[in-house]
Amino acid sequence: MIYKTQSKLLLVILFSMVSIINAQTNKTKKMTQEQQDVLSTINKMTEAFQNKNIDEVMTCYEPEAVIVFEPDSPISDSNAIREMFEAMSMINPIFTFSGHEVFIIGNIATHITPWEMTGKAPDGTEIKQEGLSIAVLRKQENGRWLMLLDNPHGQFLMNQ
Repeated sequence: MIYKTQSKLLLVILFSMVSIINAQTNKTKKMTQEQQDVLSTINKMTEAFQNKNIDEVMTCYEPEAVIVFEPDSPISDSNAIREMFEAMSMINPIFTFSGHEVFIIGNIATHITPWEMTGKAPDGTEIKQEGLSIAVLRKQENGRWLMLLDNPHGQFLMNQ
């Protein structure tokens, strides 16, 4: 009897996991080409950051972009932004996302995603953070999407 109950429970868990994976995959499949282009900018920036390619990271932002590295502390100076990315890359961050939403109106888009980040401090201490990223992007004349506002702490007000 216990074996049957455990087997049923295992099947329910497996079915749930497959459903979640399919739901996440379907979100991406249902995106329009424009939405995929927006997501491509996000993915390019994330990959470049994880590879410590800060020059490539910076190409994903408009020159006057605002980034909120810490809640309630936006930074718009491109030199300060570069320095923050360089310092943060030293923890060897690895990001995972649990789905993406992209909304577009005209030449403005929003990208929303829950994220988790793992890394290691210089002393070897494990670092784990999570949040809700909200980014605003603008389509450029060449068709490329660049970030205007990048707030990886969109959940901040909910946690107060």
